[in-house]
Amino acid sequence: MEYDKKKLEEIAGRIYDLDAEVYRVLGSGLGRVFNGSRESTIRDLVRIMLDQPKVHYLRSELALIGNMARTITSKADRSRVMTEYNNILKLLDNMPTNFAIDILDQHAAELNSSRLSGRFAEGQHLIVCIGRTYGCAGTDIGFALADKLKINYYDSEIFAEVLERLEAEQDEVCDRASFAHHQNLNQSLGIDKDRTLRERIREFNRYHGLPKEDAIFFNQSDLICEMAKKEDFIIMGRCADVILTNHHIPHVSIFINAPFELRARRVMETDNLTYKGACKLLKRLDRRHRAYYEFYTGRKWGTSVNYDLCINSASYGIDGSVQLIERVINQHAR
Repeated sequence: MEYDKKKLEEIAGRIYDLDAEVYRVLGSGLGRVFNGSRESTIRDLVRIMLDQPKVHYLRSELALIGNMARTITSKADRSRVMTEYNNILKLLDNMPTNFAIDILDQHAAELNSSRLSGRFAEGQHLIVCIGRTYGCAGTDIGFALADKLKINYYDSEIFAEVLERLEAEQDEVCDRASFAHHQNLNQSLGIDKDRTLRERIREFNRYHGLPKEDAIFFNQSDLICEMAKKEDFIIMGRCADVILTNHHIPHVSIFINAPFELRARRVMETDNLTYKGACKLLKRLDRRHRAYYEFYTGRKWGTSVNYDLCINSASYGIDGSVQLIERVINQHAR
């Protein structure tokens, strides 16, 4: 199918209208994904879709709409909205991506399995925790898996919810668990010497005497455990695997990686960087996420024994990785 500008505008309009319809049915405009005018939103979405390496960002936004759509109580309305949601996803999936690698070795893929039998008792929710390195297409895989399983997908919105709980401004705290690496990676989380004593006291009370980063982590942990009691979902990062383990909540833990050279090549395309710049970014992000995970969990980030399943996404591609994970879940966990 040819994706000319007119076709992209049609898809963008359908995405905007779907977002509006979900919140019309829910009776609330709070939390809408696209708050701008229809015209300006369509223009922005078309710009994203024309930049093919960034289509996965659009899929992430669409996941938020899908999460809300699944909360619609009326079966007829939910079915109608989710049908349109699935139709839009099919259109996006037909667009070329820069990491659509076929399974290279089907036999190797079939040998991958995990001893998960008996993990989930009846009535318990399916929680899939995915850790990943930047540039391995882990976000795309997580989103595609959530859509395949028809369950919710959570990533940066977890952090936003925690900030809301703490009544914190987003620019006050660096989300070190996020892959939104364009923020200042060297942002200090300590006390600014230029702040007044009153400001320091107010901050101390807001975070219950804890350093900001610790307060965020502990509130985030509580939120993840609360969610695990209510619904099935996929969660990206956030040390969720260890958080749930410590609270004796059943889950499947997965780590997705790819060879450094392939990750660098992908980042060169997605972030418009030189090879040197991509390598520098990957090393910095790997270092940051390793430090965050190991500080709060005491485990080694990316070490295979700490996960139920480890995947080299370059061997299986996005679709192959999703099929592999789904096969493991269906065989052992459901």
